[in-house]
Amino acid sequence: MEFNDKQIQIIETAERLFAERGFDGTSVRDIADEAGINVAMISYYFGSKEKLMEALFELRVGKMKIRVESLLKDESLSPIEKVNMLIDEHIDRVMQKQCFYKIMVGVLVTNKNPAILKAANNVKIRNAAVVSELIKDGQEKGIFKKKVDVILMLNTMVGTVSQTMMSQDYYREFNDQVDIPDEEFEKLLKRKLSIHIKTLFKAILTNEA
Repeated sequence: MEFNDKQIQIIETAERLFAERGFDGTSVRDIADEAGINVAMISYYFGSKEKLMEALFELRVGKMKIRVESLLKDESLSPIEKVNMLIDEHIDRVMQKQCFYKIMVGVLVTNKNPAILKAANNVKIRNAAVVSELIKDGQEKGIFKKKVDVILMLNTMVGTVSQTMMSQDYYREFNDQVDIPDEEFEKLLKRKLSIHIKTLFKAILTNEA
């Protein structure tokens, strides 16, 4: 789904408010006022606050399907190289869009709105399905194990990255890295996450680990 500039402005405004106040604590009026538009425009573009949240999911993670499809066609990369690229790209997305992933965790853990949960699950299922195709390609080439639980594998990545990003202060303090400049710490954390998850995925997918 493609969004125009005005839609993206509204979605990003909603994203910030949802992260600050929660979904239930943010009204359509709040979003309209913050975005400098009238409420009717939100209704015209999205129909409801739930549909606006669905558009947010689509904007932030909906393009993963297209990305994996392009990797499937790339014969210059091995199956494990493709998986490693997806890992690094996921870490980059979470670090760049921490606001969104804070919302995502909150929705899945505390929000009982069926429409919101369904919207989140629809995007996740679609992405998991296309990742399954990538795994299947590796299996057909004899590189990956025949039995792989794709959902648990993806949950390992998503959960580890999300939890680490939400508890950075705890990580820094435990590892005596409080005095490291933020930019340097972010690079260090990104590298640590990348190595950690790639090691886990290698163990899950291959017989090499």
